Amino acid sequence: MDSTPSPSSSSPFELVSSALGRYIPSGGTAPAARPADAQGDRTTTRRVPDDAATSRQEQILGAVNLDRDLRITGCNLDAPVFAGLDAVVGSPFVDLLPPGDIPTVTRRLRQVLETGEAHVARIQRLRRGDGSELVVSLSILPAAVPQEGLTVSVIAMARRLHLYAAETAIGTSLDIGETAQSLAESLLAWGDVAAVDLDFAVWTGEGVTERAQGRIRLRRAALVPDRAWPEGYVTPGDDLPSDASRLLAQAVQRDDAPQAIVIPDREAVERVLGSPRVMRALVPGDRSAGVACIPLVLDGPPPVVLGVAEVWRRADSPFRDSELFDLQELVARTVHHVDLARQHQREHTQVLALQRRLLPRAGGDTIEIASVYQPATPDSAGVGGDWVNSFPLPDGRTALVVGDVVGHGLGAAATMGQLSMEARALLSAGLAPDEVLQHLDATVTLLDDSESGLAAGYSALGSTCCIALYDPVSHDVALSSAGHLPPVLVSPDGHAGPLAVRPHPGLGAEFALREPFDVHTFDAPPGSLLALYTDGLVEDPALSIDEGISRLADTVSRVHPWDALQQAARRVVSTLAPVRQRDDVTLLLARMIGYRKGDTATWRLPARYDAPARARAQISALLRQWRTKDDTLDNVLLLVSELVTNAVLFATGPITVRLIRAGHGLLCEVGDTGNGSPRLNRGGLLDDRGRGLYIVHRLTTRWGVRWTDTGKVVWAEVAR
Repeated sequence: MDSTPSPSSSSPFELVSSALGRYIPSGGTAPAARPADAQGDRTTTRRVPDDAATSRQEQILGAVNLDRDLRITGCNLDAPVFAGLDAVVGSPFVDLLPPGDIPTVTRRLRQVLETGEAHVARIQRLRRGDGSELVVSLSILPAAVPQEGLTVSVIAMARRLHLYAAETAIGTSLDIGETAQSLAESLLAWGDVAAVDLDFAVWTGEGVTERAQGRIRLRRAALVPDRAWPEGYVTPGDDLPSDASRLLAQAVQRDDAPQAIVIPDREAVERVLGSPRVMRALVPGDRSAGVACIPLVLDGPPPVVLGVAEVWRRADSPFRDSELFDLQELVARTVHHVDLARQHQREHTQVLALQRRLLPRAGGDTIEIASVYQPATPDSAGVGGDWVNSFPLPDGRTALVVGDVVGHGLGAAATMGQLSMEARALLSAGLAPDEVLQHLDATVTLLDDSESGLAAGYSALGSTCCIALYDPVSHDVALSSAGHLPPVLVSPDGHAGPLAVRPHPGLGAEFALREPFDVHTFDAPPGSLLALYTDGLVEDPALSIDEGISRLADTVSRVHPWDALQQAARRVVSTLAPVRQRDDVTLLLARMIGYRKGDTATWRLPARYDAPARARAQISALLRQWRTKDDTLDNVLLLVSELVTNAVLFATGPITVRLIRAGHGLLCEVGDTGNGSPRLNRGGLLDDRGRGLYIVHRLTTRWGVRWTDTGKVVWAEVAR
């Protein structure tokens, strides 16, 4: 009868314990311990046995059950290889650990308790009662419901199994720091302290090339065990002293051929390092120590050294040849993981720099801007394609843009940068939001045709974008969306909710699914708060997307008008996305201020011959009231006269004249119902046509045209 418990009724401890019989050698006994075992020699016997039969017998599985206080409630460590481990029921599990490993392992145990996610294949040392240590592969499993606590499974490591488990653990992350840390933890099986020092270019993700002897610059990437170190000792994130980098580089690149070296005792270490400062930086302690240095060599013509791994142990436990072979094999097996992490770091850095470059820098006198960009977890496939931007338009309005490009990495970043810059150029040229989205839609379709986009292995189809234009004079916002989630508007009275934006399939949709882009116009009086965001902020597996947007609206509504907007934006993100997500999180908050009533004036004039004179009279009186300098007043009057005259000649219907006092300039706008585009011509001395805009060009700091539903507006700025 099968006595194996059913998975539905068994705890992980019971499941592991029931499997032990398949791993314990027949007869249930192990060979007698060799003399070195009894003496507590950690390095020659317990760490990496050479005898093949002993290696097979040391592949033993054990289990320890813990309660929520991390005390042992049960154990199954009956195999002979675990002899000497004092796993007493009721005692703390950390009593089995070396003192330097207690903080790290305790943190891992509590993390599994809190999250319920297992932590597997950690290379760990356990202390025997006689002071010797046993290297095991340690996995932490949450207890099955309704039980509480943890099950810790341990596998005594044979040489081959250790190499396999170490390589598996090292290759699980694309983060350069985590990869180096995993390598150092695996190397600790051969010594008392392990460190990984990487070339600075590897650490930062830059390209690596063959380097001249002694020119390598090293930074400490990982160090185990995790404990307090004496002052002056190099810890993760610190650069090694230049003398130390030079000495290590010379040691591992002798005769221009990277190779492992062993310095057997402290006297030899002092003789090689020479400087007391270098000794303090590299030697982990005052007692006698030897070190093995193994270069991280990337194969190629010629080979490139990415860094150096150092394993320190007591001088009375010298490295054997077989152990050095194992160390070199482990480093050789895993160096490609370090290089992959370097490449990922390089891509991550490049894309993140592009993301940061696109973030809004600041608002202006008429609008306050704050933004937060939180990239996805480091071991996701690079930074995503979320982008957000805001910028003042030449005519005094402000553009707010947010988009989400499908995918992650450089492909998404390239598309993101192209769409962002194209949107900015088109908006600055005076196009309406829906017209800009039409151009972006065509761009996405072009990027994904069979010859360009798909050939590059990347598709931008389905990307989304939302564009909002804020007019600080009329206090309204014109908004268009291409498949993006609706912005949230908080009115000055505190009422908050998503805007009723018509759904759209997004950019690059199939021809049959394409719909015209709508323009949604709404009032945004001074004090209003507009939130634009990407889906990473509101998506939650436990909630619907509508509930996520409602949570955002409720959180944003609690932003007080006096709150610093940047701090408020960070608070909103930390409330809705307190931990890193699998998708990027982007938020743009815009607080509307607008112009004061006394800084703007608007006149509506009939398109008649006397319109220029009437406009000059109205503006002259206003500028004298604003105490404008005489030369500026003359320039503005001439400018308005030319623009109004041009509108009377080439347009029909009423003419609108608007004057805005903004910062250090005066903004003049003349709107009409014509659809012709003014062109700047360098006319001859006797030419009658085209000279008006030439005068406008010479009088202003900048000028342009924007299109409206009823015609166009020609605007120009004059310094005051």
